[in-house]
Amino acid sequence: MTASGKAETGSANAGFARDMAVHHQQAVELSFIVRDRTEDEAVRRLAYDIINTQANQRGMLLGRLGAWGLPKCSQKAPMAWMNHDMEYTPYDGALMPGMATDTDVDRLRTAEGKAAEVLYLKLMTAHHRGGVNMAQGAADVPEDPMTARLAAGMVQGQRSEMNLMADMLDEHGVKAAR
Repeated sequence: MTASGKAETGSANAGFARDMAVHHQQAVELSFIVRDRTEDEAVRRLAYDIINTQANQRGMLLGRLGAWGLPKCSQKAPMAWMNHDMEYTPYDGALMPGMATDTDVDRLRTAEGKAAEVLYLKLMTAHHRGGVNMAQGAADVPEDPMTARLAAGMVQGQRSEMNLMADMLDEHGVKAAR
């Protein structure tokens, strides 16, 4: 952060805002897909909650970038702001850990009923796991208190949803990792 309270383009806060906005956009996309592929009210409610929460948080992240006068995208590799050796190579559209591949998204688009529900719950669990790791990295950076609070809230909310999704998978007869 500069003395004026503005994040610098290569800062952890700016990198987090950019990367999590992309990460959240896919969660919203997956949730819209499953909402139309299932009649299970619990899955539809979860999808609705994820759509609203993550679209709202995405707006906040992009708003922070706008307030700082920074671009919404970067030429840097995803998650480079975390300052550690990331053993992840983007593939098949999955730009960051936890993101679904293009193949996974296509499979969800064609699945119906219980198959769509189970696939969605598995994809979103992995998605949240990757998101929690990224958000925890931002929560631990005290550059911008507002961004750190938002990231900490994401960690708490997504962990809670991961527990809910594990219960839902169990109800669908699928053993969920806890």
